[in-house]
Amino acid sequence: MRPSAARNTDAVLIVAKAPIPGAAKTRLIPRFGPRVAADLAAAALVDTVRTARTAGAEVIVAMAGEPAQGARPAELADLLRHCTVIGQRGATFGHRLRNAHVDAVALGVDRVLQIGMDTPQVTARDLRAGLRLLCSDAAVLGPAADGGWWALGLVGGRGADVLPDVAMSTPDTRADTEYGLRREGLVVRPLRTLVDVDRPDDVAAVAGLCAPQSAFATRVRMLDPFGVSA
Repeated sequence: MRPSAARNTDAVLIVAKAPIPGAAKTRLIPRFGPRVAADLAAAALVDTVRTARTAGAEVIVAMAGEPAQGARPAELADLLRHCTVIGQRGATFGHRLRNAHVDAVALGVDRVLQIGMDTPQVTARDLRAGLRLLCSDAAVLGPAADGGWWALGLVGGRGADVLPDVAMSTPDTRADTEYGLRREGLVVRPLRTLVDVDRPDDVAAVAGLCAPQSAFATRVRMLDPFGVSA
């Protein structure tokens, strides 16, 4: 996918993995199986991109893998053609997050609010609030209920260098990230806490927070109580 030139100085940066069965949402596979886990990942990504496009900022998607090989390929291709799509680079997740911020700034944006594809319930109001809170000496963190974070806002990439040193996907990820940002001299401003879709029990909880017509809630309604696709 060829990226287009960013034009807005504010950006929502979505760090995403192509929803390929067996590679996407692997912690959901024991209950749902690889195909349904990928379907859920794709639905969450669809909702996330749709919401980001209504936030009034440039939308940049840092993608790992090829969406054409995963679930909902046509729908995602149609959505992503309206975004600036870049590849992820780096040996670890922390490096890939850091590099995504650097690459977004290289496209000409300044204030960057980075999110993942795990919070399909996020609203345009959440995203606009995060961007408004950003300034040269302040970062933004959106806490996740499991101890991580669902959003990280930086200006000019300042603070991104702490990310490779933070252990990701642990109960201390948010606290360690905040500590690193403060050591860089940044004030850390919080957003509201969200639940992200990491474990099987998160699926129904997050679907209940989504709009009924959303792709994620619609896909979850197709599951029976045992997690088998209906």
